[in-house]
Amino acid sequence: MFGRAVRFILSIVMLMTAAVVGTVATAGTAHADGCYTWTRTLSQGASGADVTQLQIRLGGYPGYGSVLAVDGSFGPATAAALKRFQSAYGLTADGVAGPNTYSKLYALQDDDCTPIHFSYSELNSCNSTWSGGAVSASTAKANALRTMWKLEALRHALGDQPIRVTSGFRSHACNDAVGGASGSRHLYGDAADLGAGPHSLCTLAKQARHHGFRGILGPGYPGHNDHTHVDHRGSQYWSAPTCGV
Repeated sequence: MFGRAVRFILSIVMLMTAAVVGTVATAGTAHADGCYTWTRTLSQGASGADVTQLQIRLGGYPGYGSVLAVDGSFGPATAAALKRFQSAYGLTADGVAGPNTYSKLYALQDDDCTPIHFSYSELNSCNSTWSGGAVSASTAKANALRTMWKLEALRHALGDQPIRVTSGFRSHACNDAVGGASGSRHLYGDAADLGAGPHSLCTLAKQARHHGFRGILGPGYPGHNDHTHVDHRGSQYWSAPTCGV
């Protein structure tokens, strides 16, 4: 919490300084963040690792039924996702990533790059190494990070009330132990099971359609009456008959 407070204060100082001297900072060149620091303004036509980092954090804002590609290329879809993110947080929705956008992103992430309301441990109660699944440990962990940013967007859209994750990454051994499907997306690290809490399972299933999840299974789907499942499978599949999804 202290680290985030310091980053927030530094962001405010940076913006006030720019206003006084009558210039606009291109990004956060005077700003250091424990996770990732952007050093230039990004808009359509840009490409590079900094665009990739931006896209990961915008993964929950692709629009209804869509998925934002994380390819390092800032095209129309990235601009549209950025505008949705900016609008969601009361920023000028111009589709250009500059100081105000970066300040909000810095405030939303912890030093390990996870969004402030979710953690790696929350997305992995199987083992601490992320090994033994259907993909390499590094890929499973990277997939989980993208899932967390989508969940952060879902959480914000639902009034910033807590979302309870009941299952995330599973190794083959962990998946077998709970009777998971042999091809479960949990083996890839990109799936999360969500339990009821402030929101009903149907509310979670319906809203998830706006936040970059290709797979959504909820009440009425066999074995899913006690949770809503979201994932990033290869093609769209939604089924929660009780909810009308």
